[in-house]
Amino acid sequence: MGRARNETVIPLEQRIVVAADMHGCPNRCRHCYLGQAALTTLSAARLREVAALFRGWRRPGEEGPFFCECKFSTWAREPDYGANYRDLYALESDLSDGAPARYELLSVWRLARDASYGPWARSIGTQKCQISFFGVGRTQDWFHRRSGAFADSLTATERLLDAGIMPRWQLFVTRKLLPDAEQLLALAKQMRIRERCEAIGTPWEVFCHVPGADGEARKIEWLRPTLEEIAGMPHELLQVSRRHRGRDELWHTEEDLIRLIEGSEVEYPYAYRKPPITGFYLLPSGDVYSNWGTFEPWWRLGNLGREGLGVILQRYERAEPLAMRTIHSLPPTELVRRYGDASGQRLYSSASDLLGLYLARYCEQRRAATATRGGSDR
Repeated sequence: MGRARNETVIPLEQRIVVAADMHGCPNRCRHCYLGQAALTTLSAARLREVAALFRGWRRPGEEGPFFCECKFSTWAREPDYGANYRDLYALESDLSDGAPARYELLSVWRLARDASYGPWARSIGTQKCQISFFGVGRTQDWFHRRSGAFADSLTATERLLDAGIMPRWQLFVTRKLLPDAEQLLALAKQMRIRERCEAIGTPWEVFCHVPGADGEARKIEWLRPTLEEIAGMPHELLQVSRRHRGRDELWHTEEDLIRLIEGSEVEYPYAYRKPPITGFYLLPSGDVYSNWGTFEPWWRLGNLGREGLGVILQRYERAEPLAMRTIHSLPPTELVRRYGDASGQRLYSSASDLLGLYLARYCEQRRAATATRGGSDR
C-alpha cells in the first residue's frame, strides 16, 4: 500500500502532552476506546526519566532540544485513581510547562470514597466534572464491569455539588439505556441538580449521544440503536443535547453516512483527524501510542525501553503503524465497499466514527492475514 503524500506525512509539533498510564482504572468500561487497563503500575521515578527523554530529545543533525513546551500527565484513563493522587498532581506540576492538563475529568470512584477529594479538586481550579451514565442500577454496573458503579455515580454527583463543582451528565444511548432514560431524568429532578448548579453559579449540563465505535465499543455494536428504536426518547433530553452539541442532527444512520462518504472527495487523513494537541501515551509495559487512535496493536508506535524515543518519533512522523498508514493512503470508499451496509439503520455520531469502525475491522483482518503468512505488519 503506497503513501498518499511524501515520506513524512505527520509533521511533529513542538508542543506536546505525554500521558503515562501510571495506575490504570477501577473500571473495565464496555464503551472505552482505550480498552481495558493492565494491572501493572508505572513509578514516579520512571515518569521523571521519560520527561527528561522528551525534553532532551534532539533531531539528528540539529542543535538544541526539539520540543519547546511539554506537559506530563500521570493518568491516561482515570485521573487521581492512585491513593497518592495529590503527590502525583504535584509531580505533574513539577514536570510540566504550565498547569497540568485536566480536561474537566475526575475520578468518580474516588469521589464516592474520599470526602476530601471534591474540595481538593475544587481548590486546584476544577469547575466541571463529567459523569457517564449507561442506564440505572445493574445496567450501569454491567457497562462498567464493576458492582456498585451506579451508586458511585450518584454519590459522586452529590459530592461534586457539595464542593461547588458542576456534575455534567453524559448519557450513552444504547438499547440498554433507552428503557432507563426517563428514570435518569426523574432522578436528576429528584436530586435537584439543576437548581443546585444554579446556586453555585453555573447552568447544569446534560446531554446524550451514541457510543463511539472503536476499542472495546466494537464489542457492543449489537447494542447500537436504530432511528426507529430511539423514537421514544424523552424530548427534553434530545433538546438539551442539541443545545449542548450545537447541532440539530445528533446522529445519522449508517445508510446516510455511506451516501455522504461515497459522495465526498477523498481527503487524507480520514476517520481520525489530526488531534488539536499532539499527545503520546505511555503504558507500564513501555509501549507508546499517539493520541490519534486506540491502544490496539495497529496503532502501536513501539516500546520506549527497547527501541528508544527517536525510533518512536520517526514512526509517528512517517505514519508507520498500520492504522496510521491506512488513514493516509486507503480511500474511505474502499472501506465502505468492504465493510459497509448500504441499508444499515444503526446510528453513529459522524462519518469519522463509522470509518473508525471499518478501519479497525480492516486492520484486524490485515494483521491476522499477515500473521498466518508468518510475517508482521505494524
